[in-house]
Amino acid sequence: MICRPRKVMMFARVLFATTLLCCPLLGGLGGVALAHPETELPQQLADVGVREHLGESLPLGTVFTNDRGQQVTLGSLCSGKRPIILSMNYSNCPMLCNLQLSGLVNCLKDLDWSAGTEFDVVSISIDPLETPTRAKETKDRYITEYDRPKTASGWHFLVGSSKSIAAVTEATGFRYKYVRERKEYAHTAVFMLCTPDGKLSRYLYGIKFDPQTVKLSLFEAGEGKIGTAMEQFLLFCFHYDPSTGRYGPAAVRAMQFGGAITVLLIGSALTFAYRRERAMAKQVVLVDPHQTTTSADILPKTMSAV
Repeated sequence: MICRPRKVMMFARVLFATTLLCCPLLGGLGGVALAHPETELPQQLADVGVREHLGESLPLGTVFTNDRGQQVTLGSLCSGKRPIILSMNYSNCPMLCNLQLSGLVNCLKDLDWSAGTEFDVVSISIDPLETPTRAKETKDRYITEYDRPKTASGWHFLVGSSKSIAAVTEATGFRYKYVRERKEYAHTAVFMLCTPDGKLSRYLYGIKFDPQTVKLSLFEAGEGKIGTAMEQFLLFCFHYDPSTGRYGPAAVRAMQFGGAITVLLIGSALTFAYRRERAMAKQVVLVDPHQTTTSADILPKTMSAV
């Protein structure tokens, strides 16, 4: 049976239409926003929250003390090669900080990237009374949870004065409040992704994190200095949706990708049909308008006539 180009074109049109219908659906997967009922916050949380300052720089000259008792600046931790996961926590937090940092560690354990190699983690205490010794105890705890001992150099737990802390919270838009009657700090669970030169790239909220979202956020913050070509492709196909806090397929990019695949399929189908048609034509000899025979059938008769 001869393959007809018209049938191939019809199939190609159906495939193309299907692609156009499916791609917007793919794009919609990353854009679903969950409705949250508005509730009035307690007075203690009135001034607590985050005002995102994307694209702004950290105060790199600000001085802190690290978990080894050494004076360092934020700029000294920005290697220019690796992105940074920045958190504002404190070691004596009764619950939220522990949940947040444990959630981050559990997420990072699922990544093939490691702290100190592809990225760094910097945790700044919002408690000006916290000591380097206490910060070291906290660092040792999470390094043990991370279970990658050789990555300790990629984790930095810092303490500092109220002035130094304020410089960072103002730059990042991180607002917190000390509750005197509870002797605790009210604050938001958020991580900030920073570029290798110390610019704010992404805010991730919560205590549980999607590994793909964290990896793509790190890759994006790394400005092409980390990751593979495949991860670059994933970043091209996905965009960050702040309503869900995750990366979802971008409809336009998915359509572009689907369109390219469709063109390749159509081209391949037409090329196959054309070659098949030519091959079949070479094997058919028209004897009269109502009869066709192959050259293999007519050749012996020709030879006997000679």
